[in-house]
Amino acid sequence: MHKALCALLLLLPPSATWPITPHPPVLRPYDPPPTPYAKGHRGVDLAAAPGAPVRAPAPAEVVFAGRVAGRGVITLRLHTSGTPPLHTTYEPVRPRVARGDEVTAGEVIGELEPATAHCAVPCLHWGLKRGETYLNPLTLLPGTRPRLLPYLDVPPT
Repeated sequence: MHKALCALLLLLPPSATWPITPHPPVLRPYDPPPTPYAKGHRGVDLAAAPGAPVRAPAPAEVVFAGRVAGRGVITLRLHTSGTPPLHTTYEPVRPRVARGDEVTAGEVIGELEPATAHCAVPCLHWGLKRGETYLNPLTLLPGTRPRLLPYLDVPPT
């Protein structure tokens, strides 16, 4: 278990930035579903005003920027994030980028659109996937990654 977690952490980008600045309140946390099609929340919802700039968390390639079910969506493939690479998604966002664009950490990729049925108030839904596995996007940010304590075979005193 520890080896798997360490391997996963080594494949994360060195340190990412918040997609909404300054550090926004998390309105709804990540809640992984127990099975692929079960109820859950496959990302986090960040509070922000409509029109707020949405930023790339790390160097990436834009793999999608367009509309899905009436909402603006951007998907980025993060560089140096292992195989399969990490993909982050943002919605509802009015894209400022196009498929194939290269972006840097902190670069504005779009603006937050008004609230949809997903949130009662304006929010950015930020998702993270590796292959078909959903992950908590907050683990990309400095200070939010789990820290493993070393195992010391020393009896307590």
